[in-house]
Amino acid sequence: MTAGNDFDPPLDQPTLFSARVTPHRSLNRTGFLVLMAFIGAVSFVAGVAFYLMGAWPVFGFFGLDVLVIYWAFRVNFRDAKATEEIRVTPSELRIRRVSHRGQVVEWVLNPLWVQLDQKTHAEFGIEKLYLVSKGRSISIARFLGADEKASFAKALTAALQAARRGPTYNPVL
Repeated sequence: MTAGNDFDPPLDQPTLFSARVTPHRSLNRTGFLVLMAFIGAVSFVAGVAFYLMGAWPVFGFFGLDVLVIYWAFRVNFRDAKATEEIRVTPSELRIRRVSHRGQVVEWVLNPLWVQLDQKTHAEFGIEKLYLVSKGRSISIARFLGADEKASFAKALTAALQAARRGPTYNPVL
């Protein structure tokens, strides 16, 4: 495990697999502003209605609800800055995880000794993917859904098998 910023493969080796996994966010900045304006307007109208009925403390709670929803979305957008990069070359498998705070953790493994393990649920499909090497397991592709994990696992398995086969001779090149 090393902490570093350079994620470039060795120049003399081809990249067999490269993926960058990020959390999915279906709501962009414009959608967020529209949603918050709508929630604010509905809360304000409902709060005014309660205020006019004489239940004035309820007005403050509607404002508090809007602030809590805003805070939850801001935390969600902050967490969306996390990434995970996986690169396979014939001599190394490199995993680089960057947290939402910018902390970098990197693992370099030998693809000849790595196995891809998965935890599967009968109803939901693949729940977790692990790279296992020398008794250690590293959880990968945590941001992906079950179908995306299945596709990711298939591509990564093909790359690991290509790394195990070694370089192939291509007379055309």
